[in-house]
Amino acid sequence: MKIKLRKNQYSVRYLFILLVFCFGTRQLLGQSGNDHIYRITDFGAIGDAKTINTAAIQKAIDAANANGGGKVVIPEGKFLAGTLQMKTGVELHLDNKAVLLGSTNPRDYHKIDRPGHPVSPKQDDNSSLALIAAFKADHFSITGTGTIDGQGTALALNIDSLIHIGQISDPHYSNRPNEKVRPKLLLFSLCQNINIEDASLKNSACWGLSFEICEHLTLNNVKVTNMAYWNNDGTDLTDCKNVRITNCDFNTADDGICLKSYYPGYFDDSFYIANCRIRSGASAIKFGTASYGGFKNIVIDNINICDTYRSAIAIESVDGGVIENVHVTHINAKNTGNAIFIRLGHRAGKEVGSIKNVYIGNVKVEIPFGRPDVNYDLRAPEPGFHNPFPASITGIPGHNVQNIQLENIEITYPGRASKAQAYFSLSRLNDLPEKTRNYPEFTMFGELPAWGFYIRHASNIAFKNITLKLAGSDFRPAFVIDSARHVTLSHIQLPTGYQDGQIILKDSPDYMIEASGQLHGTVL
Repeated sequence: MKIKLRKNQYSVRYLFILLVFCFGTRQLLGQSGNDHIYRITDFGAIGDAKTINTAAIQKAIDAANANGGGKVVIPEGKFLAGTLQMKTGVELHLDNKAVLLGSTNPRDYHKIDRPGHPVSPKQDDNSSLALIAAFKADHFSITGTGTIDGQGTALALNIDSLIHIGQISDPHYSNRPNEKVRPKLLLFSLCQNINIEDASLKNSACWGLSFEICEHLTLNNVKVTNMAYWNNDGTDLTDCKNVRITNCDFNTADDGICLKSYYPGYFDDSFYIANCRIRSGASAIKFGTASYGGFKNIVIDNINICDTYRSAIAIESVDGGVIENVHVTHINAKNTGNAIFIRLGHRAGKEVGSIKNVYIGNVKVEIPFGRPDVNYDLRAPEPGFHNPFPASITGIPGHNVQNIQLENIEITYPGRASKAQAYFSLSRLNDLPEKTRNYPEFTMFGELPAWGFYIRHASNIAFKNITLKLAGSDFRPAFVIDSARHVTLSHIQLPTGYQDGQIILKDSPDYMIEASGQLHGTVL
């Protein structure tokens, strides 16, 4: 039986109107209305890269806050410090050639008090340490063309040394210090009206810029270079609302821009991410892995990606979270390991979450035969013997990914697949593991039986104007669609000679293939 795909049950136009309303007028975030200047050198700070200036800089921040707000200026020089606490009404301004250096002594970092902060079910990977922290602060900012340098490699190695001599406890230690004992560059929790603009931030010992349950956050023209140690995400946005990230540059050893949801009942909601450049040792833009509450009303537009080991776009709900109303457009990714990875799983959480109402359009991705991060110092582990992986959209039995539209997509695959390297026969599709509770990754299933797209446990999936190219030959079909409902493929272009047997359907009624030349479905 063949029927037309149902239309998505949400309005993309409504989503755009919502976000234009939220972000169409630039808000003056982080401005105290007080033009008082507080130079850290007036409070005793010395920019010699050796003197610990934590107390002096904190005095300047406290003075500005106590007087109703103001600008705390870090002048030219290299100012060493441990944990600093930002406060309401304060603008931390880094002059040109100013450098705020994170101390490499782990004892210079401490957790700030966060009474009433929600507790996450996941306790093993989210550090509460940071070079700059804030809790329930309002209208504050980091500005200027200077640099914040966490000196993360030296700091992480010093933490490792203290663990081995028993001076730091790390129950989750696994070949290196766990994230929980390594400081981030920024950690802002339950804050509002935050503006970070023009600054460069680099070399964290852990995640880079971390925001938890914050509202009205703007990052503009920020450069994040986080290549110092493991888990070096660019920015992690946990259960935040009304977020605008524009004109930013991320070069990271782990995920570039990572949306997270650690707290059931909270969501990442109303995001606009646009005009950014990303190089990632993991995924460029990722939803998850922590996904307890979920992600709603997210617009991503005009992102340039290069040399990224994993996925250009990864959308994951594995902890019971809801993902809905996501609009991704104008993605250009070169030398990237995977184009699109959408995964609904059940790693944690009482109930299975959901993924629905996702539009991905105007995407161009070039996937290499070799690993994309070969020329970088920090490289992700290889997943074992495999042929090039396809893009994938997968749910789990009884829980389908729903209402996904992919339009104007061009992916160039390397081909050169070999049965001697790895082979998963179409006759064994029932044997392909579900891995319901596994960590989500585009390599998670091992060798896959398709070279272009693998779809399983999905419904209302529309492919329109899809061009799949091959640099070399591939013995596998372009599409394998398993246990799916209401799938439409329209205007599909494959390489010359790739017509027969290129669309494989198993347990997938109600499909339609139209305006795609001689392409037809082969039902197993």
